[in-house]
Amino acid sequence: MPVRANSDEVKLLARLMRAEAEEDGEMGMLLVGNVGVNRVMGDCLDFEDLRSIRAMVFQSPGGFEAVQRPYFYQAARDRDIRLARRVIRGERYDPASHALWFFKPVGPCPPRWFNQPHSGRYKSHCFYIPVPASCPDVY
Repeated sequence: MPVRANSDEVKLLARLMRAEAEEDGEMGMLLVGNVGVNRVMGDCLDFEDLRSIRAMVFQSPGGFEAVQRPYFYQAARDRDIRLARRVIRGERYDPASHALWFFKPVGPCPPRWFNQPHSGRYKSHCFYIPVPASCPDVY
């Protein structure tokens, strides 16, 4: 298991995944979950000292916009919890298998975002990875 998570943290990650990417379906939600788990595992760059799902979800500054919207605070659904457990257990999917960032652009994905290389797009979200030497624990 890449990260430790109690049942409350599983539900917290599930809510984050739903709030950030429900419109992109289950795979979109899994990709967002990969980014979250990578931030906890990575202990690098903008994400040093994030040692738990809770710390990652509520990181400020640099965290997720979804926690500022009411939809995030609705209870996790069974489907969302199952998806969160999958990424916590270590399932990884490209283009987010090593990603630490994502965003939803108006147009095409820029080749770099905050100086980080683009790893790919899935539906509405662009994903970005660190240079391996700057964050080896996500590789």
